[in-house]
Amino acid sequence: MSQQDLATAVGLERTMVNRIEGGQRKVTALELASIADALGTRMQSFFTEPAPALVSHRSAQGLDTTESAVDHLLAELLADVEFLHGLHPIEGFGVRDPWEQPKSVHEADDMAARAREHVGYTATEPVKDLQAHLATAGLLLFSRNFGVDAADAGTVLLAEGGISLVNSTPKVGRRRLSAVHELGHYLLADEYTVDWRTAHTGPDIEGRLDRFARAFLLPAAVLLQEWPAAAHSGDVRTAAVKIAGTYLVDMSTLARRLHDLELVDASTANDIRAVQTTQTDIITHDLYPSDEMAGTTQPRVYQKHVIALFEAEKLSRERTLDLLDGTFDDDDLPDLPPRQEQEIWEYVS
Repeated sequence: MSQQDLATAVGLERTMVNRIEGGQRKVTALELASIADALGTRMQSFFTEPAPALVSHRSAQGLDTTESAVDHLLAELLADVEFLHGLHPIEGFGVRDPWEQPKSVHEADDMAARAREHVGYTATEPVKDLQAHLATAGLLLFSRNFGVDAADAGTVLLAEGGISLVNSTPKVGRRRLSAVHELGHYLLADEYTVDWRTAHTGPDIEGRLDRFARAFLLPAAVLLQEWPAAAHSGDVRTAAVKIAGTYLVDMSTLARRLHDLELVDASTANDIRAVQTTQTDIITHDLYPSDEMAGTTQPRVYQKHVIALFEAEKLSRERTLDLLDGTFDDDDLPDLPPRQEQEIWEYVS
């Protein structure tokens, strides 16, 4: 937004906006509120220092770069989480040593096995309730619908903990793959990342983190045990439906993981990608599809933290609903007990 655009939006002369930016003119509270509204941000952002990761990212981008939708949403979310953590420490947050970057596909697989244990999964169980498990490692996983032509996900590292934001527009399989890919960035202590397509196949770190994500969702031990027998029966489709449905992955992820492990050739992998699970499949094979991170979602540990601060009267009702981002209605919040008349003396005596 140019100075002229901002001036028009808030009803000021462009020269006044220029003087405000240069610190040559004071700004009233009402003007500041109008400026915040025009910029699509909160007044709070004018009075707090942004996280070092965000500063580094913006410095690297340069002044002429337009901030993407995910960048803007990450910045807002980061401000909220730091504000809440400042009021009271968020459960699971803490300083952590960065993991070593995987230098090969085998190291990516090893990292996945270690990460499963780190966030509370056994070596072979299906990965469910990602938001709760990632929160135990200090990573708060949010989702928001920010469009088809936007990034899949992004992650920001805080001094203690981190936040990831997943685009809920893609189907659930890609959302889950993106979430685990972001966990990889977090464990490596990458300060700020935005991933536009979590489906890399190259030898770079993004490709290895996608390998990590596939290995996390589909452990080698499971596929090495279950796929050969299923494939030997000749019914590749049924085998794909049962494994993908049990481990809550899309067919593309399953096909690529099987190809990673050299359990299928390129032709069979393409056949698996074309498989579509039907309602009959779900009933026949007793499958329970996931719809994780659909629309706007927040980790429960974050919501508990916000509600606890509201009940402790550290947050207003309006601010609480704002922080809960439409996941709660006003009626969902408890009524706070009225203050006793004599309590005023606690503040004035």
